[in-house]
Amino acid sequence: MGPLSGIRVLDLSRILAGPWATQLLADLGAEVIKIEKPGLGDDTRRWGPPWLADEQGRPSAESAYFLSANRGKQSLAIDFTVAAGAHLLRELVKQCQVLVENYKVGGLAKYGLDYLSLHELNPALVYCSITGFGQTGPYAKRAGYDAAIQAQGGLMGITGEPDGAPGGGPQKVGVAVADLMTGMYAATGILAALRHAQITGQGQHIDLALLDTQVGWLANQALNYLVGDQVPQRQGSAHPNITPYQVMPAADGHFMLAVGNDSQFQRLCALLGQPALAVDLRFASNPARVAHRETLIALLSVPLVKQSVAHWLAQLEALGVPCAPVNSIAQVFADPQVQARQMRFDLPHALGSVPQVANPLKFSHTAIEYHRAPPLLGADTDAVLSTRLALDAAEIADLRAAGVIGAAN
Repeated sequence: MGPLSGIRVLDLSRILAGPWATQLLADLGAEVIKIEKPGLGDDTRRWGPPWLADEQGRPSAESAYFLSANRGKQSLAIDFTVAAGAHLLRELVKQCQVLVENYKVGGLAKYGLDYLSLHELNPALVYCSITGFGQTGPYAKRAGYDAAIQAQGGLMGITGEPDGAPGGGPQKVGVAVADLMTGMYAATGILAALRHAQITGQGQHIDLALLDTQVGWLANQALNYLVGDQVPQRQGSAHPNITPYQVMPAADGHFMLAVGNDSQFQRLCALLGQPALAVDLRFASNPARVAHRETLIALLSVPLVKQSVAHWLAQLEALGVPCAPVNSIAQVFADPQVQARQMRFDLPHALGSVPQVANPLKFSHTAIEYHRAPPLLGADTDAVLSTRLALDAAEIADLRAAGVIGAAN
């Protein structure tokens, strides 16, 4: 049994930030009931290609995007914009410890599904609202999307090559990191609020914004600005505080060099046949190397381009100088370490099987177990209503005939 066994989550979120949080809770053993609009479901169900292939190799309607963030959940297709649907959700809330939603500020109040309304039904409920800009402030009513948040929250200001360099200009990160980090913060906040509810019997409202999250994880770059009063700039793969710590050229490609201290730098210089660089006052300490970054990188590149990536990785690893290949995603999943850590696995699915990326958490006593593939739209509607709300077949049929609930795809 997972560490969150016995916790039931009502998931009214869609796209990525909320679903990422609830998938993590499901991985940890929580029961997650995903609420989806009949006939449509989560927007990401249509965000393809690629699509999952069935056992005959034919593409289905199940997008890879949806499959990345929704394992471990039950899909309940219900229209809560009608009174009967909202009533069903309020009845479910009485049996849940957590609710996650990412509707516009105030958007659920007209259905009686806002925090204040549900707190009256279930005072111990932990209610997590995820929005672009939070429940307060001048931007509260705006919609928020990951790429816009990466831009507005400063990440694109420090990501990409400098202006004037080949390919220079702001870049977004290759995955929706503002959404993903918001999902991680959401899961952390929910766990803390659950602990508080267990002690006091009182739930609470978690107000989580994508912009706040993006600002919050600017980390050392934020403090570089706040302490140094200089705006960090785009530096490509280079580190703002350490040198040499960036992608370096070799005869047949590039590799990542990550020298973190003076001892490693000395070993690097000896390997390259340039021991004098290690005692040169311009490079002998990290602050000096940062100040003379461009000169140093040019000097190191001269011997590096004479040998292959494989040569340098082997030599540097033998000397304890941190380095790494620049892998494609295909190379990542072929990497023996990634395979040894079982970071790729398959789950049985209605269409055959579906590949998944494992949760990186490894517990010594409560190992994560994966029981459910990402669900087909509405696949669990009848089971949830009959099991949790004790509705009989006739009542479920009436709700379906009225368009309150949907049929399984």
